[in-house]
Amino acid sequence: MKKILYFILINFLALSCSQDNKTGSIRSEKKSNDLIKETSPYLLQHAYNPVDWKAWNDESLKIAKEQNKLIIISVGYSACHWCHVMEEESFENDSVAKLMNDNFINIKVDREERPDVDQIYMRAVQLMTGSGGWPLNCITLPDGRPVFGGTYFTKNQWIKVLKDMSSLYRDDPEKVIAYAEKLTDGVKKSDLITVNKASVQFDAKMLKIVVDEFKPLLDFKIGGLKGEPKFPMPSNLNFLLRYSFQKNSKELLDYVLTSLTKMSNGGIYDQIGGGFSRYSVDDKWHIPHFEKMLYDNAQLISLYSKAYQISNDKNYKTIVEETISFVESDLADKNSSFYSALDADSENREGELEEGVYYSWTEEELKTELEDDFALFKAYYNINAKSKWGKDTYVLYKTLSDEEFTEKHKLSLIDLNAKIKYWKTTLKKTRDLRKSPRKDDKALTSWNALMLKAYLDAYRALGDDSYLHKAIKNANFIKENQIQNNGELFHNYKNGKSSIEGFSEDYAHTINAFIELYQMTFDEQWLNLSKDLMDYALAHFLNTESSMFYFTSDKETNLITRKTEIYDNVIPSSNSVLADCLFKLGHYYSDKTYSNLASQMLSNVSDDIIKAPSAYTNWLNLYMNYSNPFYEVAIAGKDAKNKLRDISSFYLPNILISGSQSPSNLPLLKNKFIEEETLIYVCVNGTCKLPVSSTEKAKSQISK
Repeated sequence: MKKILYFILINFLALSCSQDNKTGSIRSEKKSNDLIKETSPYLLQHAYNPVDWKAWNDESLKIAKEQNKLIIISVGYSACHWCHVMEEESFENDSVAKLMNDNFINIKVDREERPDVDQIYMRAVQLMTGSGGWPLNCITLPDGRPVFGGTYFTKNQWIKVLKDMSSLYRDDPEKVIAYAEKLTDGVKKSDLITVNKASVQFDAKMLKIVVDEFKPLLDFKIGGLKGEPKFPMPSNLNFLLRYSFQKNSKELLDYVLTSLTKMSNGGIYDQIGGGFSRYSVDDKWHIPHFEKMLYDNAQLISLYSKAYQISNDKNYKTIVEETISFVESDLADKNSSFYSALDADSENREGELEEGVYYSWTEEELKTELEDDFALFKAYYNINAKSKWGKDTYVLYKTLSDEEFTEKHKLSLIDLNAKIKYWKTTLKKTRDLRKSPRKDDKALTSWNALMLKAYLDAYRALGDDSYLHKAIKNANFIKENQIQNNGELFHNYKNGKSSIEGFSEDYAHTINAFIELYQMTFDEQWLNLSKDLMDYALAHFLNTESSMFYFTSDKETNLITRKTEIYDNVIPSSNSVLADCLFKLGHYYSDKTYSNLASQMLSNVSDDIIKAPSAYTNWLNLYMNYSNPFYEVAIAGKDAKNKLRDISSFYLPNILISGSQSPSNLPLLKNKFIEEETLIYVCVNGTCKLPVSSTEKAKSQISK
């Protein structure tokens, strides 16, 4: 019935979307709308549109009810290319704006600031159309219940939608309301989780079945998942790296390393300035969608760090260092927080916004800058038909390893590395003269926590003390600015202000990062803060009926429903991260409440994991904690930090570390401190093997 109602409505609206509609486009003198009061860079980009945009808040929703007007909820983000296209074509057009202003209450939403709003209306559009994306444009009843939606619309299509929807609501509101009721019910039911009351055995055999189900999706030749576009999907690769290590699977280890190598050779990686774009539009990691996001780069720093620990491939070390350098130069604030993103678009020579113009090169530009070095550079980065993008520009792209290249061109690796350094330095100076991509300079708590963890993983792998120091600075930023006295977190930070209450993703990633920070410093304040934040999340986010966490707290009242984030996507889901944190905190504090909830959450999704493994890869990391050996490692004594540094340099994904240089009441450390020596205890659920003083001996007690 829901589908029938939808198709009646959609056919009514879309019959003549393709017709040419010559609407005027004379622009009036710019005047600001309500978005001028906001801090989000994306909302501020729309502050001078002729559309009477409002922000998502109680007042805007109240106006819609009072005026009985449909609401347009338009969701995007600052680095979104097609968001800018629709703005230019429709939202900057006076005639389109008049239609919107006369008939609708228009609300602009930054999906990064309000992922809760985005989730609800994205799900509505997915139910209506079978797909989603950004810009996301959803038309709702005055009370926020969705009735129509889609992603990008051309100007003529959008005009058609506006006219038809306003007419339909004016002439036959009952039909619109009936459809909204059906659709809203579908949104509410779309992520319902039932408690699995059966006793679930998390065993290695089932894990192998899940991985075998996953394999047909993997591109063993080029890396990543088969097909195009190609997203890095760090959670997938992180799980498969761990699985390959603990199960001694050369096939899957080769797959992960192939993925990482092909990605770092491709145009998705900025060969001159470091850092990764969101995805490639092709199936070989070559032509990127040029926006750069903090969350991608943070997770990939962690992933390449772990791969370096396993493989000792110096190229991975270089990628870690260059990507951190990119984040620090382009996304770091002086207050030790990190900005969100760089736009895909920047100004070309004509002063017009153009995608990728900052990162691409003409052959003539390269010849001018590199002179006699151009021929070798051309061969190394494929300045040929392979790397051509558009009419006469190129995106740098490697197809040979450095070893293969030096052998082919009769060079030493030392000479080639000197050349690469010269090329990058030279072209970086030239590129810095170009107009930089626009920057989304808001800080988001969850993404900052991912970057905090990235620094810690890089410190483990590379041993660079500056990475640990920067991680601590970022943790202090979160502690001092984003955490309130009652344990509540804020989601955003801009211009000294935090205005949006945190979501479960903020709690999940912050708790996880603070646990990791404790493991690298033995400073118990971070572990205690993790516990405080978890207790707040349990009090305000937990759905006691399903034993899963809502995305929004019980303080949020202006949404049509509370969603539950289950699936691991580009960023692991908040529930999978929280379950993992509960597992760890249960060990640290010998707290059965934490431990039992972690196990129950995993049980709730266990039947679904085998049906779609790629949507549950962070859950699968937790699954391995149960199905394979897992250890608590306690280091007690005056030399604990040196022992920690040594043992942390190894890739050991199935351990939880605690330690102290003095007596501690933490359950894992209680009665383990001896004044005269430093001992390492390897334990399973609190039962310890004989303590040893050598990290090598301790490592030998840890099996995969």
